[in-house]
Amino acid sequence: MRILVVGAGGIGGYYGGRLLEAGRDASFLVRPRRAAKLAANGLAIRSPSGDAHLPAPDALTADALAGRGPFDLVIVTCKAYDLPGAIEDFAPAVGPGTVILPTLNGMRHLDALDARFGRDAVLGGLCLISTRLDDDGGIVHLSDVHRLTFGARSPAQAEAVRRVAEAFEGAKFEPVPSDDATLAMWEKWAFLATLAGITCLMRAAIGDVVKAGGADLVHALLDECRAIAEANGRAPRPAFLEMSRTRLTDPSSTLTASMLDDLERGGPTEADHILGDLLRRAPAAPPPTSLLRAAFTAIRAQEHRAGR
Repeated sequence: MRILVVGAGGIGGYYGGRLLEAGRDASFLVRPRRAAKLAANGLAIRSPSGDAHLPAPDALTADALAGRGPFDLVIVTCKAYDLPGAIEDFAPAVGPGTVILPTLNGMRHLDALDARFGRDAVLGGLCLISTRLDDDGGIVHLSDVHRLTFGARSPAQAEAVRRVAEAFEGAKFEPVPSDDATLAMWEKWAFLATLAGITCLMRAAIGDVVKAGGADLVHALLDECRAIAEANGRAPRPAFLEMSRTRLTDPSSTLTASMLDDLERGGPTEADHILGDLLRRAPAAPPPTSLLRAAFTAIRAQEHRAGR
């Protein structure tokens, strides 16, 4: 299977690097600056699951992709705000038999990918991993969690899911074929919207919010996100909600959302994709007391202040 990983940052670099390490035919689609760094330094992974160094990964820029023919699998790992440009860049890699596996958060990206490539070409998917890039562009894996969930969104995709599972077998991450990948995506969306909403609204980690007496606010925001998922026919499972409540109200937690990092450095955020789109899928207009609306408004206000 020929695999193209769109992006070689913390997520794409990790999963793509693990596939290369396992001997898979994997290439990266990257911007020129990242291509130059990979050519100079290779791709390094530091991880509790084992370090790796790949001295010469196949890193392609968009202008070099057209002559490479269609790939069998395209794994999309870019940020939501980069997706429109990424679609144009990797479109030459998509042929009649290509399967696309996005790892973006939320659901709106599926609409864009379906519109361009057809619904049968796009699987459901999500990842659970914490990474960062070091000064040399290497991947630093920050925990022992490196799960990649994927699954069919229609019965016609069953064979494609089998092929993807076969390609992932033996790589040093946890591939999880799912019977209901869309539900898993909604569950992660509810969790992430709560995490991003509360940590961006309070400008603090989960533990700080809880120790300041804000656990009830976390519960209220999670319940608001759960209710929207339920109204869309994707009610999170009780075990998932219990896990979410435990993690999001741990007074010792240093957990924050990456959206808070983006906000504090003045960069673009995925607020519209994660919070705004969830609000738009609510069955009724949110009340003035909506914490989800307050968090989204607070982030957008800061983005407007920064001229974005």
